[in-house]
Amino acid sequence: MRTKEFQERRTFGGVLGGLSGFVALSAAAGLLVAASVTPVVALSGLAVTDTINTFESLPEFLSIDQLSQKSNIYAVRDGSTQLLASFYDQNRIEVGWDAISHFVTDAAVSSEDPRFYEHGGIDLQGTIRAGLSVSLGGETQGGSSISQQYVKNVLVQKCEMLPDPTARDTCYNTATRTSAERKLKEMRLAIGVEKKYSKKDILRQYLNINGFGGTVYGIEAAAEYYFNTTAAAVSLPQAASLVAIINNPVKFQLDDPNSATNGAANGYAANRDRRDYILGTMLKYGAIGPADYAAAVAAPVEPSIHEPSTGCQTAGGSAYFCDYVTHVLRNDPTFGADADTRLLNFRRGGYNVYTSIDLDLQDAAEATMKQNVPMTFPGWDVGAVIASVQVGTGRVLAMVQNKDYSQDPAVEATGANYTSINYNTDYADGGSSGFQPGSGYKVFTLAEWLKEGHALYERVDSRRKANWGTFQDSCFGPQNYDKEKWNPKNDADESGAHYSALEATVGSINTGYIGMAKKLDLCGIRKTAEAFRMHRADATALLQSASSVIGTNEIAPLSMAVAFAGIANKGVTCSPVVIDRIVGPTGADVPVPSSECAASVDPTVAAGMAYAMHKVMTNGTGQQSNRAMAPRVPVIGKTGTTDGNKDTWMTGASTKVATVVAVVSLTGQVNQRTTFFDSGQAATARHRMWPAVMSVANAKYGGDDFVETNPAPAPTPKPKTPASAPPSTPR
Repeated sequence: MRTKEFQERRTFGGVLGGLSGFVALSAAAGLLVAASVTPVVALSGLAVTDTINTFESLPEFLSIDQLSQKSNIYAVRDGSTQLLASFYDQNRIEVGWDAISHFVTDAAVSSEDPRFYEHGGIDLQGTIRAGLSVSLGGETQGGSSISQQYVKNVLVQKCEMLPDPTARDTCYNTATRTSAERKLKEMRLAIGVEKKYSKKDILRQYLNINGFGGTVYGIEAAAEYYFNTTAAAVSLPQAASLVAIINNPVKFQLDDPNSATNGAANGYAANRDRRDYILGTMLKYGAIGPADYAAAVAAPVEPSIHEPSTGCQTAGGSAYFCDYVTHVLRNDPTFGADADTRLLNFRRGGYNVYTSIDLDLQDAAEATMKQNVPMTFPGWDVGAVIASVQVGTGRVLAMVQNKDYSQDPAVEATGANYTSINYNTDYADGGSSGFQPGSGYKVFTLAEWLKEGHALYERVDSRRKANWGTFQDSCFGPQNYDKEKWNPKNDADESGAHYSALEATVGSINTGYIGMAKKLDLCGIRKTAEAFRMHRADATALLQSASSVIGTNEIAPLSMAVAFAGIANKGVTCSPVVIDRIVGPTGADVPVPSSECAASVDPTVAAGMAYAMHKVMTNGTGQQSNRAMAPRVPVIGKTGTTDGNKDTWMTGASTKVATVVAVVSLTGQVNQRTTFFDSGQAATARHRMWPAVMSVANAKYGGDDFVETNPAPAPTPKPKTPASAPPSTPR
């Protein structure tokens, strides 16, 4: 017999009980209200008249609101979604009436409130029975109707949504304490709920809101967690076992097989006893027949626990990208006034977040990282990163590093392969304090050089020396480092005295760039870098000393990819974004953080930069990466190597995708040119990884010719490069 038949079966007592809830709303129904609240009076010591007056003065409105639900972060590939991670305080999936089996609804009504379809919010018989039992010194009995239980759960839910722990605890204690006042309030609100909503709506939300042990809330999540099924597909004995948990989650939940009273050894005896009681009530009230009852009570209780995924550690190799997404959400005012509130609202709000990650590029990045850089290495605290950004949109397409993700300090303590730190991002976004990009930072001096009207073939004093003299700085005044005997060397000890700007770029000549800076404004170089959204990873101000020209600022690798995407985008740089779409709990789209694009340099300057940086890839220090791409498209790029070969970088872009690769020393210092992984020299790992990712990007996104400014060569002959240091030497 179905729940519908419950609804249709009416007895004289049932009709009277149904009328009681309705008549209680009338001021003329004093006697009936008195009868309903007499058990409460017995506990409170209030006069009947006072109790009726108190009852009538209580609020009667309680809305059926959105419940706390888990939020999800997804990747999208070929139109299909792939779950990266879920976040929740309460693991709940809210479902509609048609998604809940009648076994569940019948079990709940039969065992918790058999007169549910007959009363108007207060079960008069149950309330009187429970009150008399207590007043006569007997055990406390449940007399609350499903509507009253629902009201109590809603009040508790409202408490749990409060962000302040003290306010949350105070609210919870008020909502759950045993008192006549609380009971009266619940009764009044239950009648109000019955006036406003249908029985189906009340029962549906009762099953969606209830706790089922631990962080499992709602019948759908409970069915998934305990039996690996859905609320619509549960069997009769499974439905009864789940409804049993509602009565006392700690006592009847099914996820502790070692429990002495409710474990695998005794067939989950406590739950089974309660389950069989519920099946008995279903038989008693006609929800099931004798044959179904006999088969159900004979069935063993066999949970199949399926732990829900929670947190970015479930995202595998995409975990650090996922972590970055959560930090972006923390900064999105859509979710609240401050970072903590935003994350809390996200964890409770039932949002579906669809991200920018391209799983084809991500898979390629993960694979080449695994092949080329180990998670740990004897005597070296090694780190490695890959990040890709779409040119013109700022969409982050890939983010990988050579570590296993964990936010658990106990797990992190087990080995150097674990870390919660995202080496790709700024400190504020869960990252480190950044790394020196070395010669990769020279592109901003190149930009300023061209902005100020200098030519690529213009030559400068590039001799190595400790008396460079005074550098101009319109922000802090002239700068002179001669007292410090500052004497930067070139990567391969090149000794040319008059390199051109183009030669200094193609060959990555430090002294050539120092000579260029002598003709520029250090403050102007810093401002141009900032125009490409360049900033220190620790959020302090960019250094603008002469040494910063050759890459001594600590920068997040993602920032370098963003800047190179700006160069490839004709000088228009777009801020990074990782979220394409957010769908709220109602199914409506929520505004997402958008990329901000702005011109960093004039297109003619960007064209000159592209000309020089394309030469880096075809004739200079990026040749190894360029040759290894398949298919090939036109690319620009710049290598970077820090003092002592401690960190090595390869950053470059097509007109479609920019990618940064870096192998870094997280602590300490190791010479990468004398260190070898199984895949080869550590210093050249960047040239094995960068083309592996860009090859996939080229095949998928293509690439166009760059708009390049082709400067007429100056008559001064090109200095000879020492044979011992060919332009293809990594630097």
